[in-house]
Amino acid sequence: MQRLPISDKVRGLLTRLDDSWLLADHALDRGRVVAGGELIVRYGISILGKPQDRLVPDLVVADRGEMLVGESAWHFITERGHLFPRADVCGRLADGTDEMLFLKQLDLALPCAVYAYADSADCKPLARIDALIAHDASAFPKRLLEHLPQCSRLADWRADG
Repeated sequence: MQRLPISDKVRGLLTRLDDSWLLADHALDRGRVVAGGELIVRYGISILGKPQDRLVPDLVVADRGEMLVGESAWHFITERGHLFPRADVCGRLADGTDEMLFLKQLDLALPCAVYAYADSADCKPLARIDALIAHDASAFPKRLLEHLPQCSRLADWRADG
């Protein structure tokens, strides 16, 4: 079975501002645009005891050998994973390294990291996104909105930071 990470397509600008990476639906008055147009976003789950390390899952092998990818794998991990702690979860770390862990080694209580990729074939992200700056956040996928802080203006994000 071909591995398939959970991904969402977005249109926007990925901007580097100081030490932060921002996804925006409009040009920001500061920072350097690193990528724009259609981007792929993926979600990294914290590794238990290593919250700085995140696994972007792309294949789950359940206890009885059932293989799940994409949305099915994401649903299994987030909704039913606690019932199957010995299931294998394959994926990639932020540096692009392949990794396989037991589901019980993932810390589902911590927020997911959101990564931006230039192309769906990429294994290594352009950046970990820190926030969404959008006049109209409804144009973005629900999952992204659940995992990223949002502001409508850069000034509002800076005031919150």
